[in-house]
Amino acid sequence: MNKQQLAAKIWESANQMRSKIEANEYKDYILGFIFYKYLSDKLVRFAKDEDFSDAELRALSEDDAETVDHIKGHIGYFISYSHLFSTWIEEKGDFDVSHVRDALSAFSRLIHPNHKRLFEGIFKTLETGLSKLGDTAAKQTKAISDLLQLIKDIPMDGRQGYDVLGFIYEYLIGMFAANAGKKAGEFYTPHEVSVLMSEIIAHHVRDRETIQIYDSTSGSGSLLLNIGQSIAKHMADKDNIKYFAQELKENTYNLTRMNLVMRGILPSNIVTRNADTLEDDWPYFDDQDPVNTYNPLYLDAVVSNPPYSQKWDPQYKGSDPRYARFGLAPKSKADYAFLLHDLYHLKPDGIMAIVLPHGVLFRGGEEGAIRKNLIENDHLETIIGLPANIFFGTGIPTVILVLRQKRESSDVLIVDASKGFTKEGKNNRLRASDIKKIADTVTVRVTVPRFSRLVPKTELQANDYNLNIPRYVDSSEPAESWDLYASMFGGIPLSELDALGDFWKAFPSLRAALFTDNGTPYAQPQVEDLAQVIREHPEVKNYGKTFTAAFVDFTPWLRGVLLEQILTLQIPRQEALISEALFARLAPLPLIDRYHAYQILDDHWQPIAIDLEILQTEGFDASRVVDPNLVTKKKDGKDVEVQEGWKGRIMPFELVQLTLHKKELDALREKEARLSEITASIEETLESLSEEDKGNDTVNDAGDKFVNAAVAKEAKLLLAEAKKSGDFDPDSYEARIIKAADWLAEEKTLKAAIKKSAAALHLKTKATIEGLSDAQVLELLERKWIIPFHDELHSLPDEQIEGLIRKLDAIVQKYQITYADNARYIQQTETELAGMIGELDANEFDLKGLAELKTLLAGS
Repeated sequence: MNKQQLAAKIWESANQMRSKIEANEYKDYILGFIFYKYLSDKLVRFAKDEDFSDAELRALSEDDAETVDHIKGHIGYFISYSHLFSTWIEEKGDFDVSHVRDALSAFSRLIHPNHKRLFEGIFKTLETGLSKLGDTAAKQTKAISDLLQLIKDIPMDGRQGYDVLGFIYEYLIGMFAANAGKKAGEFYTPHEVSVLMSEIIAHHVRDRETIQIYDSTSGSGSLLLNIGQSIAKHMADKDNIKYFAQELKENTYNLTRMNLVMRGILPSNIVTRNADTLEDDWPYFDDQDPVNTYNPLYLDAVVSNPPYSQKWDPQYKGSDPRYARFGLAPKSKADYAFLLHDLYHLKPDGIMAIVLPHGVLFRGGEEGAIRKNLIENDHLETIIGLPANIFFGTGIPTVILVLRQKRESSDVLIVDASKGFTKEGKNNRLRASDIKKIADTVTVRVTVPRFSRLVPKTELQANDYNLNIPRYVDSSEPAESWDLYASMFGGIPLSELDALGDFWKAFPSLRAALFTDNGTPYAQPQVEDLAQVIREHPEVKNYGKTFTAAFVDFTPWLRGVLLEQILTLQIPRQEALISEALFARLAPLPLIDRYHAYQILDDHWQPIAIDLEILQTEGFDASRVVDPNLVTKKKDGKDVEVQEGWKGRIMPFELVQLTLHKKELDALREKEARLSEITASIEETLESLSEEDKGNDTVNDAGDKFVNAAVAKEAKLLLAEAKKSGDFDPDSYEARIIKAADWLAEEKTLKAAIKKSAAALHLKTKATIEGLSDAQVLELLERKWIIPFHDELHSLPDEQIEGLIRKLDAIVQKYQITYADNARYIQQTETELAGMIGELDANEFDLKGLAELKTLLAGS
């Protein structure tokens, strides 16, 4: 089971188990136990690395002060053997909720002084909430036991670089957020938004040897971690990143700490704070040594997704250095207070990104004054308008603002990214191609029609510092227009053909081959079949050949970067490497949207990355592993897992059959095709029977199915009768029953043969996968990974051509029937109708009404 499948299974089970507990609360229990398992397993690994025997491990207790101090000194805490997660699992029926209470209490006592700030109170939410899992100790014990069984298979041995653990943790946080309604915004920034901010931040700080990043409203810590991961792709040593996090709500603050610790970040690189960002600024010091430990905190990067338009108290804040230069946000909306807090903590060469509601761009009053100061001092660098409904719990439009302390330019890049998304349930989600397009536009700072624009400060000043995005970027598609002359007299407006200029530029002689130009503003089609002429045009054919030539070495190159380095390549960096090669080949080719191509890459990359993770974690032999195919079925009213055959951990059975057992697969499919034909014939015969015929014993009471035994019996009697009296009429009931009997008999034989052949092929495929040579594995991986990607990429030129055909067909159809044609048709129809009215007979009053209608139709 890969990490995605394991995470989905845990979520599904957890969601069923949580009973009446709200998702927002239940997350604290399951995530807390996952964290406790992580700490327990980490202690066991440390003990094994220190050559502790199994007996010595079992003897671990608080009574051995020397061992306690040794372990605390190295990992920052101590857990006795009786309190280990693995011990709880071993106890089975003897496990009790009191064991958890005792363990969590002991953990708090046994933290090393140097790690107090990191670990102290980290299980408080879990500890104080256990009673909500049931109204009796027995029910609480049962609920906790179920949770422990659910998460016991999450690997935490470090072989995966904590990626499996981290992925599952993030997956669960995201799923709980999706089910927590408005409360989700308190702890979660959607992953795609987080990735977008991360890419922008990482590009700015990519060349630095050491980096400090800060999230002032850290929530679950996911945004901070994503930025760290993006930055790490550009750094030789990820331990050179230091994380600062501040969060107001205690249970959410605990999530931040857990999330950071479990990612293998050095404890010395984690600095967290449970405080009100606006009321209690960071300047951090140790209570025991305030002078020497004071840190005003200026950082390379600051990010945040604060609560939107929150009330706050600006009184007595006028002298606060965070706000003194720019002004105080109104007490009803703290959005700019959070922004100014983040800006204050930036180094001179730092960068920040903050998510805020769209209203911060244009609201007046105190906010307008702050906005003016930010623009006049050249702090505001970029505005990104996001799609609506992208955040859990709110449908309001949001923006990402990117700011700097010092800039060389004064313009502002405004990006309207509100139209690029995919629908997912009630929410909208940024696609990989959307993220890539936005990030590229922001890092290069370029104007893209209907998407982005570099706006000079003078224009912002002229607009009284109103930053409402539609003032500067019109992302709407042009409304369809109708040419009056062409609507009346026909012809194709040259202006509408000119709008397809990219195509005429790519195919210079195609337009003249399709339309005549008589010197007027209107052209005429000169071919009947536009589609055929376009597809057969030499320039269009050459376009496909040019694309093929640009990618002629792409498949061999992919073999080199994926298959030849399969166990050593760096998975997080590989997609970026492939996208660079993809974009380089697309650069000289007209018409094709490189971000559409990137989406194709990302769609294929996700399953490839899963396979690579398994191979790099478990070794190349994982490609030859076959696992039981477990499915969930109902048994005695309960869901139980049962095995239905086998499945390859890496190798799909169907791919292996298509490649190495095609003869047997074709024979099986031939039988299945014949079975489909017979089934259709049986259904057709049944439908052809009269209702009276369906009343016979050969058809069931519902009249929708033959009774096989009765059909066979009656057909036998009818055949005997036919020998004596001659054949029946082909359309008769008797002839149909004889045919149905033959088909039903063949259907039964085929079903048995198919079942036997499928089972034999299934077992043969299993044996084949387990015995694959290295060369066969690589060939199959190329067929699974590279060839489908190659094929979809090579469909792009045809997509462009078909798009042109659709657009031209629409223009031709639009003006093919003129207003005059319609008017003549209406007049002719009215005349015919008037003539028909004269032939009608009716009572006196109806005749008067018909006469008046006839007069109107005649135009009198």
